[in-house]
Amino acid sequence: MPKLRYRPPVPLLEVRDLRVTLQTARGPADALREVSFTLERGGTLGLIGESGCGKSITALALMGLLPEGAQVSGSIQLEGTELTTLSEAELCRLRGRRMGMVFQEPMTALNPLHRIGHQIAEPLRLHKGLSAAAARAEALRLLERVQLPQAKARLDAWPHQLSGGQRQRVVIAIALACGPALLVADEPTTALDVTIQREVLNLITELVRDDRKGAGMGLVLISHNLGVMADTVERVHVMYGGTVVESGPTAELFHRRAHPYTQGLFAARPRLGLARGTRLATIPGRVPELADLPAGCPFAERCPRVQDDCRAALPPEVTIAPGHAVRCLHLDEGFRDAAHALAATATATATAAGPAGALSVPSLPVSSPVVPAVGTR
Repeated sequence: MPKLRYRPPVPLLEVRDLRVTLQTARGPADALREVSFTLERGGTLGLIGESGCGKSITALALMGLLPEGAQVSGSIQLEGTELTTLSEAELCRLRGRRMGMVFQEPMTALNPLHRIGHQIAEPLRLHKGLSAAAARAEALRLLERVQLPQAKARLDAWPHQLSGGQRQRVVIAIALACGPALLVADEPTTALDVTIQREVLNLITELVRDDRKGAGMGLVLISHNLGVMADTVERVHVMYGGTVVESGPTAELFHRRAHPYTQGLFAARPRLGLARGTRLATIPGRVPELADLPAGCPFAERCPRVQDDCRAALPPEVTIAPGHAVRCLHLDEGFRDAAHALAATATATATAAGPAGALSVPSLPVSSPVVPAVGTR
């Protein structure tokens, strides 16, 4: 019998070996190196790290908004469509319709020369072909959905007439206007006070959760706040020097931190109960400029475990638990043992399974019971 090949469903977003090279005053510099991750429909994924580690460049690469002259290699697929080969016109048809983005600073994201209602209605008219009246009615519904006070009156307001939190709600409404499959939120609470930060994060979480009942919108959330990640996303990718140095399910990664950089981030966070005057741990040094990134591990110059082989080449990913991977040549002994055990299990499973992706059912006998026709005794 012919072999049956199992074809898994296409993920919402799949990034493979993404490399972005930017033109700088000191020559070409790699802003991203071998970045890979997958996001399923309805899933939530977080990118975390210090400023300058590559989080925002990753977001801009996903949206096709990289600076002029940027060189991109690798693959970015949205619902099976390769984005890196699309023209600007083709990307424009996807942005706003299938991909939405919430930027860091809402005042610069909004056009100061257009009223709020016009800016929300614009993608609805462009991508959905709504009339002016229908687009305005939908804009009002969106403002109410993002819980903007006095939504009807705000339709004719200018951006400068709104507070920071209100402007960010408008930006979220614009991003959600056409019901995108993917929402990218690049540090959406950076410019807001603590109380408003919580309100905006709760709003984004609720909107993604509500959308799961329908098509299942996916969320890529970018932040440097560990608490935000713990409360908001299912998977976390820790970035440093343009590379994902550790990734895994949020609870697993927060409980078993393997990479020295991840361990340093957690050690530096403030904690309740510390005695007065206790100094927080710090990571020595600073994030290198793009042009100064080493050929090997980007964290090498700040790492307490660094050895000569760390500087030779970018460490490969090592799996230490299901879905939990790390790029480090000198893991703690417990993590090394776990990685070796998983690798041995994977090899044994692959050997027993035979050719990948094939399901063979040789000489399967098929028989059916004889069922009396309806009406016979």
